[in-house]
Amino acid sequence: MSTSITTISPEQLTDGVRAFIRAAEEHDGVAPLSEQFLAGLGDASLGHTHRVARVGGQLAGLAAQAPDGSVELVVHPDYRRRGVAKEFIALLVDAPGNQPQFWAHGNLPAAQATAESVGLEATRELLVMSAAAGDLNLPHLSGAVPNGYEAVNYPEAVERFGRERVERDWLRVNNDAFSWHPEQGGWDMDRLHRGMAADWFDPAGVWFLYAQRPGEREPDLAGFHWTKRHPGGVGEVYVVGLASGYRGEGLGVPLMAAGLRHLVEGGSSQVILYVEADNEPAVRRYDETGFTVAESHVVYQKPAV
Repeated sequence: MSTSITTISPEQLTDGVRAFIRAAEEHDGVAPLSEQFLAGLGDASLGHTHRVARVGGQLAGLAAQAPDGSVELVVHPDYRRRGVAKEFIALLVDAPGNQPQFWAHGNLPAAQATAESVGLEATRELLVMSAAAGDLNLPHLSGAVPNGYEAVNYPEAVERFGRERVERDWLRVNNDAFSWHPEQGGWDMDRLHRGMAADWFDPAGVWFLYAQRPGEREPDLAGFHWTKRHPGGVGEVYVVGLASGYRGEGLGVPLMAAGLRHLVEGGSSQVILYVEADNEPAVRRYDETGFTVAESHVVYQKPAV
């Protein structure tokens, strides 16, 4: 049976699409779509383009592309080995002016084989590292906050400095720390507020490290640790960022400690985090803290000519 691919709007996405996304996750043991792409299914403001594949009139696959060119696609388990993923890839690669980056969550053998068969190469690897609460090397993070610094959470910071200033400084440090990052960098206030509007957002789970510089009346934000809680007792080191002027001083240690204690003391029995595989110092630091690699997520692209 032939495969037909059409572009649809978020308003046209049906419960059937979400059902087969769940079916794929249950089959593969890893979610095929990331948090942002799941949000894009129902939020047209994110600017994602959605294409669905039908085989014999039946819904067989979904490919979503973000404005930055990144693509996440999923094929229903009942319609695999029929070339659906290859047809999605060919359509996107051949589109004029398009340079898609295809995410393979879990980098499963089938995804590796498909990428190789169509001439895609791995260009980025994102690791998921995990640790049971009891395996966390908290003594490794037991260093006290250095003199001249103070760790406070979001509600405490807002009470002292006002919401506008806290969020302005948070955004500034985020964009400084992640100026190189394709997803976390370049945020505006609307993007920050969308993150804060998520169902899981816990104001008390965002920790700030402030520096009191000599001669300055007001403390300066040096860094932040944004934590997240998942169902089932899983906590996440969601984002840790340090302003460029405060790097190399070991300040990531008290920031990590503040967030991990918040998660563990709040009942998280497991903690996960995401880190770029080529960030060897960070991977090594997390390994020393008790984290081990649980999953690998890889970006595949057509080689540059």
